[in-house]
Amino acid sequence: MATLLLVVIYLGFISLGLPDTLLGVTWPLMHPDFGLPLEAAGIASMTIAGGTIVSSLASGWVLKRVGTGKVALVSTAMTAGALLGISFAPSFIWFLVLAVPLGLGAGSIDAGLNHYVATHYRSHHMSWLHCFWGVGATIGPNIMARYIAVQHSWRQGYLVVSLIQFSLVAVLLISLPLWKKVDHSATRPPETAQSAAPQCAVSRPLRIKGVKAALLTFLFYCGIEGTVGLWGSTYLIGARGLSADVAARWVSLFFGGITLGRFITGFITFKVSNPMLIRAGQLTALSGALLLLLPLPSAFSLVGLILLGLGCAPVFPCMIQETPVRFGAANAASIIGFQMAFAYSSTFLPPLLGVLIARTDVHIFPYFVLAYIGVTLIGAERINWLMGRRGA
Repeated sequence: MATLLLVVIYLGFISLGLPDTLLGVTWPLMHPDFGLPLEAAGIASMTIAGGTIVSSLASGWVLKRVGTGKVALVSTAMTAGALLGISFAPSFIWFLVLAVPLGLGAGSIDAGLNHYVATHYRSHHMSWLHCFWGVGATIGPNIMARYIAVQHSWRQGYLVVSLIQFSLVAVLLISLPLWKKVDHSATRPPETAQSAAPQCAVSRPLRIKGVKAALLTFLFYCGIEGTVGLWGSTYLIGARGLSADVAARWVSLFFGGITLGRFITGFITFKVSNPMLIRAGQLTALSGALLLLLPLPSAFSLVGLILLGLGCAPVFPCMIQETPVRFGAANAASIIGFQMAFAYSSTFLPPLLGVLIARTDVHIFPYFVLAYIGVTLIGAERINWLMGRRGA
């Protein structure tokens, strides 16, 4: 039963990843279609993020009262309906209206499934969970690239993704009885149960040492994903001279690198600790960002995007899996909710870059990616230092 439920959870994370990368690859066509300036992408992404932040912060309360299975079902249905509506949106105002349920649905399922896997399964399952997010995030741009190349339209791509989401809604509906059966028989994974972290629930989890550094790391890590997803195509078109469909495919390889990296990371977790994997990933991402920055032939930008994706791969899932270990299982649901809220708050970073690109030049894109990686490295090492002091 637990294995079958895990397959359902993986499918849920594919559905989470599918729409996450669509806005960035469609915006070069969407903004002239709606008669908007380039930097208006920030308004769209922040609207989605606003709903996501609200649902993430409320996730601890909602999960206790409703249950993870029902939250996943309702959230996926919300995102499917929102994507269907966006495919027919007659104006940008309608897009923004539909962006609200899209964000609310994404935040709930993200926090809920992350907490469930962190407290019921082992570290390699968490890496593979986020690998399946990468599957969705990679498929999304490729679906869109096909319709951009053939029809020079973004609407059909949104329609197809919404239909895939509706099929996953049916799977989640059928699987609802599994959640109760697994909950009754589930035990905590050993790395959580044996944690040296405080196991009593803390009324103010932000007071636990290391939590603020973790939130900062999540903020800027997701800033990397969001910045590459939203402005990667624009950079490749404007700075490297690629066509819109080729740029979309190249950006999909960044998410493909994340997917492949998380699949490999799942096996490495049997031998290497989560903190070591986080550090190795950040250094790999740093090398990829440098390839984007240096004035090299366009092919090096492709290599840089893949390395950047491979480096990003272990950071998010390994940090989530370490949450109950570092801060106590009793505090995990609330802290993971906060982490998801800060992760989606990173959506304010790409719009800031969009404003600066509109006033300067698209060539500043890799400098920001490099800076964000530097902040995540500092934040992660700060947590390691604090955990080392507690252990001593």
